[in-house]
Amino acid sequence: MPMTSIASGMFQLVAQGVQCYTVQIVNICFVTISDTPGDWVLVDAGMPQSARKIIDAAEELYGEGAKPKAIILTHGHFDHVGAIIDLINHWQVPVYAHTLEFPYLTGKKNYVEPDSSVEGGMISKISPFFPNEAINISGHVHPLPDDGNVPEMQGWKWVHTPGHTPGHIALFRESDRALIAGDAFVTVKQESLYKVLTQEFEISGPPRYLTPDWESSRESVEKLFDLQPAYAVTGHGVPVSGELLTESLTKLVKEFDKIAIPDFGRFVDGVH
Repeated sequence: MPMTSIASGMFQLVAQGVQCYTVQIVNICFVTISDTPGDWVLVDAGMPQSARKIIDAAEELYGEGAKPKAIILTHGHFDHVGAIIDLINHWQVPVYAHTLEFPYLTGKKNYVEPDSSVEGGMISKISPFFPNEAINISGHVHPLPDDGNVPEMQGWKWVHTPGHTPGHIALFRESDRALIAGDAFVTVKQESLYKVLTQEFEISGPPRYLTPDWESSRESVEKLFDLQPAYAVTGHGVPVSGELLTESLTKLVKEFDKIAIPDFGRFVDGVH
């Protein structure tokens, strides 16, 4: 994809040990998990053909030859798993995801086709060009444990946040209330090409053109709001913390119909 935001290639420190790295228009996270050098986990796998950029970024942070203990996927959309096969081949590490994402990660089921008719902007209009096909990483992807713990990420819990996809998850560290939200909500109007390119802050629900279940999305945002995060990084947009995060999430929960749910589109009939 030719689209690249002004933040592409930049690191942003979100919370202790949590580095956000932007790959074109999507964020991935490098999470340091102990004081031992080389103890880190990658959350999400960026855009297609971005493996070299991600490997180089990892080595910039952790040294030559650095590789994660594991890769955790918030979900399986193309911009979050774009480099996953190349990264698996390079690093030979396990991948973890929610079991409800497995059909899309093991070649069994494609995601819904993006909705170009949805209210929004230019990215909505061109979204049918985005891949929706399943990938196949059978034998490499493992289910997240039922108890909410995250493999190789001591102190973190996974939270099921469906709506954008059936098995979408967020990650939460209770000790400092740090949140990796995936696309459960985002901090840029993802449908607008201009705002995506400029990364203008705006609290938003999940990307409209690829969100088929708005009632579940609402419940997922409410679930994350109840955690009262102090720091958050989303799949798209800028990291946010403190009072701005609290005020923005409060507004999103109170005005979800107005802010998040489009007035028209293939997935919104009867939602309002």
